[in-house]
Amino acid sequence: MKVLVISGAEVRRLLPMGLCIDLMAEALATLARGDALNPLRGIMPVPQLHGFLGLMPGYLGAPESLGLKAISVFPGNHGTQFDSHQGVVLLFEPEHGSPVALVDASEITAIRTAAVSGVATRLLASEDAGDLAILGSGVQARTHLEAMLHVREVRRVRVFSPSTERLNRFCAEQTVRHGIRAEAVGSAREAVQNADIVCATTSAREPVVKGAWLAPGAHVNAVGASIASMRELDTEAVVRARLYVDRRESTVHESGDYLFPLNEGAITERHIVGEIGEILLGKLDGRESPEQITLFKSLGLAVEDLAAAQHVYTRAREEGAGEAVEL
Repeated sequence: MKVLVISGAEVRRLLPMGLCIDLMAEALATLARGDALNPLRGIMPVPQLHGFLGLMPGYLGAPESLGLKAISVFPGNHGTQFDSHQGVVLLFEPEHGSPVALVDASEITAIRTAAVSGVATRLLASEDAGDLAILGSGVQARTHLEAMLHVREVRRVRVFSPSTERLNRFCAEQTVRHGIRAEAVGSAREAVQNADIVCATTSAREPVVKGAWLAPGAHVNAVGASIASMRELDTEAVVRARLYVDRRESTVHESGDYLFPLNEGAITERHIVGEIGEILLGKLDGRESPEQITLFKSLGLAVEDLAAAQHVYTRAREEGAGEAVEL
């Protein structure tokens, strides 16, 4: 039995952001249609609060994909040589259950997470939205800037990160890469105020985005907090916004951004308008007015990993890329 091992460099080459945005839209629509299995992920905390180990199995009906992602999440890695998310996506062929591919999960996660936010922004942000705020200066900040540039005509980019050195390096690199000035600012408030797209991509355990800062008509992608004990948005930000999610079941069990205001009594279960896939299927409306604040809470789903990894595997086979290893 041979398994194709596909590196992060090959993932980057075979999974360009624009294509991945379309793949993620298809995967979320397939999930909303009921042609997918996406059980809640298993999470094991690592002692001394260094991080956690996650296991995310799933099945996607179109294109038919079966597999799982095993990934470590160590927030303390931000600013070091190590990615905060490291692991592998293991693909199986669905007819006999044989493993066929082992794909670098760091790059899959980096690209597909931002691509999903791209889908949400394309559906929910105002058509003329172009004043972008990014909180964070890591991998997700980088890929989210790329994704936002794909779905909107961005005119201005303001970035805040508590590490001045990393912030300045990020802005310099991204300005050169994209040909649009990434402006380093001195606070999260300075970045968020008057922005019409906000991407929170931090490792914060406490809120870094306050509802009082959000401008009428803003769209927010809340990405960094992926467990129930962490949140990036304060209660007012969630209360003010029309809330959409990648998957309702995941949100009510895993999202601190949702659970904190719920437990405080500031919102009810009905505050979740619905899933992004339901908008794609025409079952749900998106933004209702220019002044409305919209919020997409991203947790990351196994079916997103499968859709991305399946595409990479198919392309790698076509091109003779990757390394076949006999088990």
